[in-house]
Amino acid sequence: MARISGVDLPKNKRGEIGLTYIYGIGKSTAQKILAEANVDKDKKVNEWNDDEINAIRLSITENHKVEGELRSEIQLNIKRMMDIGCQRGIRHRLGLPLRGQRTKNNSRTRKGKKKTVANKKKATK
Repeated sequence: MARISGVDLPKNKRGEIGLTYIYGIGKSTAQKILAEANVDKDKKVNEWNDDEINAIRLSITENHKVEGELRSEIQLNIKRMMDIGCQRGIRHRLGLPLRGQRTKNNSRTRKGKKKTVANKKKATK
């Protein structure tokens, strides 16, 4: 089993798909990494030899931010936006969608479970 950037890659997947299990690597980035390391993208992860694994590992460490380093950078960017009080920072602080989505009906993922509001009581005469 190949272990790259602290992640165990699945043995029976193609290399191109297996690399996407690493946070920060998508399909196109995985293709570029395999091209740099001269590894066939259709070769399964358990068929990689030690030289190929080392070449992939070297390519990732030199050219890409992945896993913990990337996560911490994203969190710092969010914190910076909240500190300067920009639009996206305010939306982060309030727990609302950031990119212009409507919030009247949807956006339950960002807003959380529905909070019911009681009706106004009518005054008695």
